[in-house]
Amino acid sequence: MFVDDPDPRLHPLPHRLDRRRFLQASAMGAAALMLPGCGGPQAPDGSRINYWHHFTNQTEIRGLQRVTEMFLAAHPDIDLLQENIPNKDFMAKFTAAVQAQSVPDTTMVTSERLGNMHAMNSLVDLTDRVDNWPMRPDYPEDRWQGISIDDKIYGVPAFAFVDWMYYRLDWLEEAGIAGPPTTLEEFQDTAIRLTDPAKGRYGFGMRAGDGGQFIVVDMLEAFGSPIVVDGKAAIDISKATEALRFFSELFTVHKVVPPSAPNDSYRQIMESFRTGQTGMLWHGTGSLTEVQRSLSAQQFGTAVKPAGPEGVITRLSYLYNGMMKADNADIAWAWVSFWGETAPAVEFMEITGYFPASARVAQDERVTGNPYFAAAVESVRIGRLPHQFVGADAWGRLTVLPAFQKILTGDRTPVQAAEEMAAGLEKILS
Repeated sequence: MFVDDPDPRLHPLPHRLDRRRFLQASAMGAAALMLPGCGGPQAPDGSRINYWHHFTNQTEIRGLQRVTEMFLAAHPDIDLLQENIPNKDFMAKFTAAVQAQSVPDTTMVTSERLGNMHAMNSLVDLTDRVDNWPMRPDYPEDRWQGISIDDKIYGVPAFAFVDWMYYRLDWLEEAGIAGPPTTLEEFQDTAIRLTDPAKGRYGFGMRAGDGGQFIVVDMLEAFGSPIVVDGKAAIDISKATEALRFFSELFTVHKVVPPSAPNDSYRQIMESFRTGQTGMLWHGTGSLTEVQRSLSAQQFGTAVKPAGPEGVITRLSYLYNGMMKADNADIAWAWVSFWGETAPAVEFMEITGYFPASARVAQDERVTGNPYFAAAVESVRIGRLPHQFVGADAWGRLTVLPAFQKILTGDRTPVQAAEEMAAGLEKILS
């Protein structure tokens, strides 16, 4: 799952927009949403709520803009103040706000951050509201696993993060390759065959910069190493080493990824694929509309990620919206639950490509009739939820990713990196 997508550096400053300014900005296009410090007329406290989110790219902002327009049209007496926080800074600001007792009314919540947020006693229990929500039957039980602790629900699903693979259909045809790789062995061979330095082509766009930690953890599991079992660190050093060696050698030995890979995050890997520098990319449905703006149906396809020795490891997770205050609870619930209604869910999907969380929307002909979404439907069926132990986010960012980057730069061997990851995990869990 690529929770920090896209590159948070695109928006170094938070912004706030009230209802009137938001509607004015809508007329000027999505770019206007990036302006920090927008002010507006004050509304009575009882009709004003605020929302923290970490959307950052233009497509996401356009989706947010449309959902907000729809919400404000249905609730004209509400002022909705929105603050965009770079994803890499989100938990730091969240923690500071809890400590200062200055939290927003509503906030985005991701599964791997739920444990930390819950440990701070910062989220409002929404179980009763969810159980009495008319849309509840549209959401199967697995949709609530990533936002539940001790049978209590702390958010409402907005959309799904579904991992999949993009590939250059035309490149495969040129190379005489029948179809996308289904195993990591085939994937490596395909990447080698697609790489052509003379043409500036690389077989794979490796994300080893910000956000790459999720892919590394998936590789460990694809090679058979567990991560946490019964609340205890359970990394198998031998299998983890094998995984790290295979993945890093795409860069260090086979040279099938761009030289910039150790620093490449969302924006870099996406631009490389869209502009014809790389032939395969692991990402998710949320970037589909961006890819479609650059490549035609004859140029690219989507597929389930290739299987490792222990099977396919593909992440399925949900972006949730939760509440942090009991003040103005009914208004806050109106905003949080609105994301789960059919009309805004469909609009957001069509703008962004993010797969719907609602089972009803997933059966819409705009999903079932879209050939690209066939890979997403299969990935939803087999996908794994992200790890939710307390400290999961920090372990990935501060231990897993740096250790893997050091393999690429020659400062660690795969076994040293595996041991570093295991030690860091034990420390987090203790």
